[in-house]
Amino acid sequence: MPSGRPKTFELTLRPEERTHLEALTASRSLAAGLVRRAQVVLLSADGVSNRVIAARVGLSPAMVSHWRGRYRDHGVGGLHDAPRSGRPRTHDDAQVARLLRTVLRSQPSHATHWTVRSAAAKTGISKSTVARYFQLFGVQPHRTKRFKLSTDPFFVEKVRDIVGLYLNPPDHALVLCVDEKSQIQALERTQPLLPLGLGYVAGVTHDYVRHGTTTLFAALDIATGTVLAQCHRRHRHQEFLRFLAHIEQAVPRALDVHLILDNYATHKHPKVRAWLARRPRYHLHFTPTYASWLNQVERWFALITTRAIRRGSFRSARELIRRIERFVTQANAQAHPFAWTATADSILAKLTRLAQLISGTSH
Repeated sequence: MPSGRPKTFELTLRPEERTHLEALTASRSLAAGLVRRAQVVLLSADGVSNRVIAARVGLSPAMVSHWRGRYRDHGVGGLHDAPRSGRPRTHDDAQVARLLRTVLRSQPSHATHWTVRSAAAKTGISKSTVARYFQLFGVQPHRTKRFKLSTDPFFVEKVRDIVGLYLNPPDHALVLCVDEKSQIQALERTQPLLPLGLGYVAGVTHDYVRHGTTTLFAALDIATGTVLAQCHRRHRHQEFLRFLAHIEQAVPRALDVHLILDNYATHKHPKVRAWLARRPRYHLHFTPTYASWLNQVERWFALITTRAIRRGSFRSARELIRRIERFVTQANAQAHPFAWTATADSILAKLTRLAQLISGTSH
């Protein structure tokens, strides 16, 4: 008669099961317990021992074994908590579905979107219950996210061109993401900053005195993450030509230069074109219209804005420029490239889904 502990069984997953479990682990709205159990199953299917899994996800080895068994016997449904005892539900599935249809498919007559109170008044469900269902199903009518679809007739070709430079840059060449951040205001706060403390955030006055502006021209080297930068009072083609001359001096003569630019008129000025025509080592790659997010220097602009400009108080434009120059110097000393992972096909597929959602043809 066999004795001792039973042999641990192996979990194997079909491709569709793995895809489903990976989607569960990537969710930000599902219960943390369900996400952790999905992680247990995925790690177990990869051959990781119960003890190692327990240490990674914060469960005991016994609980890891328990959820492995639940998945083996009941599939994904076994990872959910069993119904608990208590009073019967006040609202059945039909009432919950009616609430969700009301919020997702209609608009209140007096407002642009539903609130917990207006949805409760419309459906007859209490405010606290509506709030609970909103949280359970991830419904957030009070929030929006911004988007803009490109109307460029050569959108696909430009995306493939620029993403190709990011993922497979040419040999003996430098790829620079170039743009300008215009009209950066030198704002002096009317009162001193309230310092950060335990239990409260830093305070910045909402009013300020303006002391002029500057325009920051920047060229991000995608291979190293370093930036060539200059500040000018304006952002005409004259200033852009000075910045191109700065790039010309900084880049070794033996290298070709690929510039990724947006469609701002300054970048296509006849004098700019003439300057580039006299220097055949320069190659221009324009982002599609309304798709400046393809230019990596925009991400760098976001960094310098949040870390060096937005909370600052500057008594003059010169002081603002010194702050910018100091940030550039320090950032270049510890620079590293941005990790671009999106392929052209994945970008186009995502935008196709968005277009289908807008047009109502998605399934």
